[in-house]
Amino acid sequence: MEQRTFGKLGQISCLTLGGGGIGQVWGPTSREEAVATVREAVDVGINFLDVAPAYGKGEAEVVVGEAFNGRLPEGVRLSSKCMLGSPSTEEVLPKLERSIERTLARTKLEKIDVFFLHGQITPDEAAGRVAGTQRRLFIDTVRPAFEQLIVRGLIGAWGISAIGVPSAVLETIAEDPAPGVIQAVANLLDSVGAMKLFEEPARPREIIALACRRGIGVMGIRAVQAEALTDDFDRTLPESHPEMVDYQRAAPFRVLARETGESPAALAHRYALSISGVSTVVLGVKNRTELRECIAAAARGPLERELVARIDLAVRPNH
Repeated sequence: MEQRTFGKLGQISCLTLGGGGIGQVWGPTSREEAVATVREAVDVGINFLDVAPAYGKGEAEVVVGEAFNGRLPEGVRLSSKCMLGSPSTEEVLPKLERSIERTLARTKLEKIDVFFLHGQITPDEAAGRVAGTQRRLFIDTVRPAFEQLIVRGLIGAWGISAIGVPSAVLETIAEDPAPGVIQAVANLLDSVGAMKLFEEPARPREIIALACRRGIGVMGIRAVQAEALTDDFDRTLPESHPEMVDYQRAAPFRVLARETGESPAALAHRYALSISGVSTVVLGVKNRTELRECIAAAARGPLERELVARIDLAVRPNH
């Protein structure tokens, strides 16, 4: 599998196995199938696993623990996350430590390679209006706690979910010490969907570009925008749901996918892999069938510029 530069953290496979699917966030699967999916992903060359306590209330982490019994194959790394919110300063480090302890227990591992702040970083003036971790708390307390956890050997590096208020995310990425990794939305709609809990326009490509200039690894998430860029949903959503709105918006893309002979999901993953600066695309697959489709898509490589332009015109005719 293609290897790409992962910021200052060496190399990474162009695909990462995410925990949403195996944690049953994106439709039902079985523990047995999820374990088999993780093992097959590693067998075919995926060398990074991205899980979190929030994925199935720890189910994704349990799956990894069952798949490898505490001994990841050589060269395979794992990331997890903590949904911190904005607790008091005294609660930050203990909350991070408890999250790490529980993740290590479920995965049966001794260290987390990359530990993410899960959730949104918000401007201080948004306190009470936007859920997340306020920037002042992050700068004064969370970031130093992350650095301490590295020194103590509990984590190898830290990162942020770069889906919060764009101005706050950009400021955070621009500062030192910078995160080693960010997770940024990377899809053909440039949509954060239901995760958009802020009034500013989303600016995912600007965030990715700044991260690259700073030598930060970029994990592209939401390649199929929570199934909005697939043939159909594996769950029922109301017509007004942001993901359903994106699904309707992407109708011309699905027509174009049929013309190219690829499934919408496969084409969407190849598009995400074509976005400049993306180190790896995180898969939300829940079974081996979906995994194999993504592996085959990645093997065909990034999209040609002409096809990217056609897709952009189809979904953003006035762009």
